[in-house]
Amino acid sequence: MPTTATETTTGRETANSSGITIRDPRTGEVLWTVPEAGPGAVNQAVEVARSAAGEWAATAPADRGAALRAAAKALDAAARELAGLNASETGRPVEEALAGIAAGVSTLEQYAELGPVHRGHSLRGNRLASDYTVAEPRGVAVLLTPWNDPVAVACGLIGAALVTGNAVIHKPSERCPRLGEALGEVLAPAFPPGVFLTVSGGAKVGELLTQAKVNVLAHVGSSASGARIAQAGALTGAHVLRENGGNDPLLVDSDVDPVWAAGQAAIGAFSNSGQICTAVERIYVHEAIAAEFCSALEAEAALRNSNGTVAPLVDLRMRDEVHAQVAAALEQGARAVEGGALPDGPGSFYPATVLLGCTDDMQVMTEETFGPVAPVQVVKTFDDGLLLACSGKYGLAATVLSGNIAHIQQAVSSLPVGTVKVNEVFGGAPGGAAQPRGESGHGFGYGPELLDEFTQVKVVHIAAPPAFNGKQDEDRP
Repeated sequence: MPTTATETTTGRETANSSGITIRDPRTGEVLWTVPEAGPGAVNQAVEVARSAAGEWAATAPADRGAALRAAAKALDAAARELAGLNASETGRPVEEALAGIAAGVSTLEQYAELGPVHRGHSLRGNRLASDYTVAEPRGVAVLLTPWNDPVAVACGLIGAALVTGNAVIHKPSERCPRLGEALGEVLAPAFPPGVFLTVSGGAKVGELLTQAKVNVLAHVGSSASGARIAQAGALTGAHVLRENGGNDPLLVDSDVDPVWAAGQAAIGAFSNSGQICTAVERIYVHEAIAAEFCSALEAEAALRNSNGTVAPLVDLRMRDEVHAQVAAALEQGARAVEGGALPDGPGSFYPATVLLGCTDDMQVMTEETFGPVAPVQVVKTFDDGLLLACSGKYGLAATVLSGNIAHIQQAVSSLPVGTVKVNEVFGGAPGGAAQPRGESGHGFGYGPELLDEFTQVKVVHIAAPPAFNGKQDEDRP
């Protein structure tokens, strides 16, 4: 068994701390209560990681890569068990959970290859001198990861942090604590003791970790939490890396097949019940194809609602937040042509919902909804839609559906986001990285650039000493 933060203490903090109770999103029944780490366990985890960091940093990059490959192999072997926990705690369908775990395996394998070849740069200097940079690990990295794709997202940060020589303290989301602990039990044996620790807990544990003397704070989650973490990092001096909320627009031009475009919108808005950072959150469709598009989107939502493919939201709190935005939009004049009402029965289900007649002052168009909701606003021109798509405080991603290269180039140039997707709401090359903007965060996520986030650069200058004939100056004392 690996060392977790709660296991490294005498047990008093676990016994006296409040536990995290998880309910089945499908039935509402209590599944289990997971102990929450107390202050003593958090402090000890930081000390253990700090003690282990030096030796791990001195480990050859190739050996660190080999350890990561061993972790990937162990994760692959445990995929079915972890997918079951993911489904139990968050309601995510097992097949989707397995896909997320497979992505996590691939990410660990990718960083196992990239880490050993992560290198510095040569610099121009004197002909008889050498100037270059060396990348060094930052030290202890605290990783605060989400529940909506808990293994894939965690593995990206874990892999990049460990392969570059940092010791890691991972706090999984309190909405999937048993899964987070199980992930730690699977991965930790691949590394020396103390190099990879798991700490369970909610906001209080996260706050303690962000206030500790660590070197990196990496967070994927809500913008509100991300802002607090950024403030904490400013006080402690930790390097802060954030991928936070989004309100991603989908802009539909007049020259595309409206039925195909509606299919893309449905994938973007309803996949994982809308619980994806880069989900389609607001739709601007050209009036020339709006009628056919809206009809097709309504049919897409109705099909998902009738065949039961919309999984429950993670919990009732999330469902209440989603429905509050929908209800407010309806009060302001939007029309729910499909969904939009709380269903009867147990669990935290919410239907795929299509809202027409939306306006740009509705909360469902300006804030992250994080549910299976597709709000649509009809625009007269592509320029009108682009102007609206460029608005708002978030800057995570955006999608453009168009066959007009001038419109595409205009959108790519104008959209103030980290990722622009053209004619495909999801997808992209493995290892693709982006820099979120605004309230969506800061710093690279995924890809080779993520290795840079977990390292700091040292510049080295080497020059030849002056000529010396080997005789001591007799006048020199």
